[in-house]
Amino acid sequence: MENLLEVKNLKTHFTLPTKKIGATKPVLKAVDDVSFNVHRGEVLGVVGESGCGKSTLGRTVLRLENKTSGEVCYEGRDVFELDKAEIKHLRTQAQMVFQDPYSSLNPRKKINSLLSQPLRIHTDLSPAERTEKIDSIMEEIGLNPRYKNRFPHQFSGGQRQRIGIARALTLDPEFIICDEAVSALDVSVQAQILNLLLDLQDRHHFTYLFIAHDLGVVEFISTRIMVMYLGKVVEFAQKEELVAHHAHPYTKTLFAAFPTTNPHARETKKRVVMGDVPSPISPPAGCHFHPRCPHAMDICSKEYPEMREISPGHFAACHLLK
Repeated sequence: MENLLEVKNLKTHFTLPTKKIGATKPVLKAVDDVSFNVHRGEVLGVVGESGCGKSTLGRTVLRLENKTSGEVCYEGRDVFELDKAEIKHLRTQAQMVFQDPYSSLNPRKKINSLLSQPLRIHTDLSPAERTEKIDSIMEEIGLNPRYKNRFPHQFSGGQRQRIGIARALTLDPEFIICDEAVSALDVSVQAQILNLLLDLQDRHHFTYLFIAHDLGVVEFISTRIMVMYLGKVVEFAQKEELVAHHAHPYTKTLFAAFPTTNPHARETKKRVVMGDVPSPISPPAGCHFHPRCPHAMDICSKEYPEMREISPGHFAACHLLK
């Protein structure tokens, strides 16, 4: 399949301030040597605990954060080597739907102004053409166009997220990053938004990078799933393969903690992960998961495992999977 996005050895580190004069400033390794690709027309799900670098990864891909090293190639071009005109074009092709549907919308502006701003900046449409396009998009996302003269606070959380999706659609992009786009919503509203995203993909052939910490949401919407832990990718496979044969101990704990929806399923003993997530400022030596892994070996504390293909299209980084 054709790759729309290729990420190679990407690192995004942040130097933190310190109050000690002459002291070495700590470095937070939010994304630490991540490589993956996104096929055109697919939904790549990215899942992991809070603080594992998912959102920073998405923001770096769209050049909303500066990389430390590595490459982010969109349609074969490194986005960090584009000039101003090319970056402006990239903004029309790649958009983001943010986590909080309220703080991501300017409370001082009406919906019509929020949706027309990208069209004023990036297109030559007349005011009448902009109005027609905004009305069409609002109908497509399930909101009455007459509501466009309201402010964000006059909408429910689910409606505000629909407006956030509408804003991402205004420039007819082909790649959309959904950064925890349903985590702030009620479960019933989550289902509505997920179905809306899939309907939009069918109509417009979008490619999604879908970031979430809810394994059930990622399993529902994704084509492939990438599991992250403390800034690194630990497992990557087709959805069906990962669900049926998850191999990395961290992935297994995620699935074990996920509640079943089958009322006839037999109760099984949950796999409990010991300890807290280590700080990305000073991650453990070797495999970052080894202090919490029930199967940790001596080599796990000394050497970070390579990503290996354990079956066709199924990759995992674990010393147990040699």
